[in-house]
Amino acid sequence: MPRTRRPLAEALAGPGGRTVLLDGGLSNQLADQGCDLSGGLWTGRVLTERPEQVTAAHTAYARAGAEVLITASYQVGYAALARRGHGPEHTTALLRRSVRLADAAARAAEHPVWVAASVGPYGAVLADGSEYRGRYGLSVRELADFHRPRIAALLAAGPDVLALETVPDTTEAEALLTVLTETGARAWLSYTVEGGRTRAGQPLAEAFALAAGSPQVIAVGVNCCDPAEVLPALEAAAAVTAAPLLAYPNDGSVWEPATATWRAPATPVPWPVTAWQRAGARLIGGCCRIGPDRIAELAATLG
Repeated sequence: MPRTRRPLAEALAGPGGRTVLLDGGLSNQLADQGCDLSGGLWTGRVLTERPEQVTAAHTAYARAGAEVLITASYQVGYAALARRGHGPEHTTALLRRSVRLADAAARAAEHPVWVAASVGPYGAVLADGSEYRGRYGLSVRELADFHRPRIAALLAAGPDVLALETVPDTTEAEALLTVLTETGARAWLSYTVEGGRTRAGQPLAEAFALAAGSPQVIAVGVNCCDPAEVLPALEAAAAVTAAPLLAYPNDGSVWEPATATWRAPATPVPWPVTAWQRAGARLIGGCCRIGPDRIAELAATLG
């Protein structure tokens, strides 16, 4: 079926307060499909070597009820691929491919689906876990220069929106918002948080306030964090912005960079989804270790 062209921002701003369902973690679904995610490119490796598996993963989430598919571009960067002997044309092609694959799954879905092009943080491309620390020692200008060509390549493929996601600090958020202003594109801005602050330790009110004045930011919130962090973060965001809010946490696991593995919580962490909605969340889904089964449960809950 033709993919919906109604702007996601319009759906979020519409009457009735309906919550739009995001997808879940792409990496865990690809792993469950038997894909090899080893090496620094992570899901980008599958995007390069087995693109049909990326489409299959997107399709699994669409069948589970997801209304937004996030592309496999999170860890694709020009410098990272250059270190592996690939020129900029190859990287541009991969970024555009990520949008096309999600678009194919969206068009095949039995309900309208939007495509969000993932713009992962600088630390993700380093593949050393530094997206969970931030403070890379780079200026706003340097980070903007890093993100600018990635965003341009993604936008050229025609996604519905950009997902500026897993942002660990305000410096990188400022850089991303700078490039967003240059392009005129629409995006959501999502921080990864811990202890009621950004991963770099900045107050959340300060972090969310950066986006409050941007007409291009359609939603703000958090992702790839412990579910227990979500509600306080949403409340902090609601205090400084009238934008719709979003939440797509992981399952409460902690990433261990030394072993490149997740350390799961001793007991499952509750997801108080109704409380998130009351706080203003209009986009809800899952991040790492949240698969199609959990998204299907959310679809039934959100109704």
